[in-house]
Amino acid sequence: MNGGASGRAIVVHRDAPLLARAVAARLVTGLVDAQAARGAASLVLTGGGIGTGVLRELRAAPARDAVDWRRVDLWWGDERYLPTGDPDRNETQARDALLDALDLDPARIHPLPPAPAAGLGDPEAAAASYAEELARAARPEDHGSVPSFDVLLLGIGPDGHVASLFPEAPAAYDARSVVAVRGAPKPPPIRLSLTLGALNAARAVWLLASGPEKATAVHLALSGAGSVQIPAAGVHGRSRTLWLLDRAAAARLPAGMARSASP
Repeated sequence: MNGGASGRAIVVHRDAPLLARAVAARLVTGLVDAQAARGAASLVLTGGGIGTGVLRELRAAPARDAVDWRRVDLWWGDERYLPTGDPDRNETQARDALLDALDLDPARIHPLPPAPAAGLGDPEAAAASYAEELARAARPEDHGSVPSFDVLLLGIGPDGHVASLFPEAPAAYDARSVVAVRGAPKPPPIRLSLTLGALNAARAVWLLASGPEKATAVHLALSGAGSVQIPAAGVHGRSRTLWLLDRAAAARLPAGMARSASP
């Protein structure tokens, strides 16, 4: 089960649908455990196909009601800088897939700021605003100006990017907690993203990948690549880092590195 680094585990499921169901079930357990330990839980959501698939599976799971959703704080790791309600926003997709079906406390939902409907506005000011919101939520026992998220979900791009931290981009080594990303190599070009430092404030980081197009990035990230070249390599939970993959995404891992969780 151990991938060779302290606190790191790699679990491989048969295919993407099974991976999404398994992550949804694991998420229920993680949030329930966090609420039992601390009274509330905090979750950082991710976009992308597998991230949205997990939310759909969670919506359909009867076990989801084991979580007291009124005591869950929801954050996002990154966002496309688009107006509220745009179908390409991670927030919009999360609401459609899961959030609209839950009894949530609106004060505990923390979407990244949208672009003004009439224009792009100032993404740098939007990033600074979210950084301030994170700092207000941080407690004295947290590490710095970012809350100690209980679970942080991250998808992995074929190039090894996580959130909107792309290889070789300045955001990959920015010291602030939230940055505006301009000139992203995939549309839309302007995004907001937590930085590696903010992502690494999480107690547990779960990295999700499915499909053969992710196999090279997963291999490089788990084989000692640098975080500027492969940002996924630079993300680590303070207590645990969990790589949750399907067989196609794990195809290039050395034999014995991963634990197979399904036949």
